[in-house]
Amino acid sequence: MNRAIKRIFDIVLSFAGIILSGWLWALIWIAIIFEDGSPAVITQKRVGKNGILFSSLKFRSMRKASLREDVNLQALESDPRVTRVGRFMRKVALDEIPQLLNILTGDMSFVGPRALLPREIEVHSAPCKIEICQIPGYKRRITVQPGLTGIAQIFAHRDLLRRHKFKYDLLYIKKMNFLLDLYLVIVSFIVTFQGTWERRSAKLSFLRR
Repeated sequence: MNRAIKRIFDIVLSFAGIILSGWLWALIWIAIIFEDGSPAVITQKRVGKNGILFSSLKFRSMRKASLREDVNLQALESDPRVTRVGRFMRKVALDEIPQLLNILTGDMSFVGPRALLPREIEVHSAPCKIEICQIPGYKRRITVQPGLTGIAQIFAHRDLLRRHKFKYDLLYIKKMNFLLDLYLVIVSFIVTFQGTWERRSAKLSFLRR
């Protein structure tokens, strides 16, 4: 895929998204502080292209106590750490709106593998937990910019093992092109309007119909 075309697409779409969603930022900010205090927006170190860390912006969807956790654990469906406001935001992906700034500045792309936390732990790897950097496919998936959405984010169940999610990411890297990016963005908007991001098995029911 032509990098220049992908970058132009990211800049135009992220800039438009920031302008159109400005009023939402204020409402979400107020709702988060009203339920669980500040901060409303958090920064997290995430793994970017070629393994370079960048500061990812997100509206806080978990309780403040989770910010002090020493081990990075992937959020589960119905995770008790998630606030009521956070649960709603996750259904429609509003917690990730601030990442439009990350896309605009070039740390992320609209479409690509999900940006992972450094030293994130695979919580479903019984009998022992392992770091995700040890999972096959990890090194290949960080050769491209992480994305707000992608094949894994749309088609994979939230609690699917990382080694299986990485297969979706590697498929995207192999097939990536402008039309695929456009398709995945459109599907993501539909899932957002349906409010089914947290119901992975049901979020693509409109495709089956």
